[in-house]
Amino acid sequence: MQTRLDYSKAAPGSVQAMYKLQKYVDESGLEHPLLELVKTRVSQINGCAFCIDMHTKDARAAGETEQRLYGLSAWREAPYYTERERAALNWAEVVTLISQSHASDEEYEAARAQFSEEELVKLTVAVIAINGWNRLAISFRQEVGKYQPPAKSKVAGPSF
Repeated sequence: MQTRLDYSKAAPGSVQAMYKLQKYVDESGLEHPLLELVKTRVSQINGCAFCIDMHTKDARAAGETEQRLYGLSAWREAPYYTERERAALNWAEVVTLISQSHASDEEYEAARAQFSEEELVKLTVAVIAINGWNRLAISFRQEVGKYQPPAKSKVAGPSF
């Protein structure tokens, strides 16, 4: 697929705003491996090949196992996710597909069992951010496959 336009050049202020939101997520205190699982799962739901490529590569570079990445689309049946990760993945799905359940009381309580109020807001903002990045990448056909994780020795900017 051919890129339609470079949204970072067409409207740099919009991308700068997204990077500020992403910086907040990255510095939220939520566990990096958990955030990468959430970003990957939301990207799977949305069908964002660019973001799936990016976040599976970032997760692997940070030490995530291939088994857990391969099983992510069927996380409910896979035994190798913690209860906290399961709660985060479920909440990520709920927020991404908000029109289906409108974040029912049961879904909220399941998330609250694993996350403090503050953490749950931060997790929700993380889901909102990756949904935004997915929509930019899909809408403008960001080129898939060339992304490489930043070298560990370099100071990396925010990664969506």
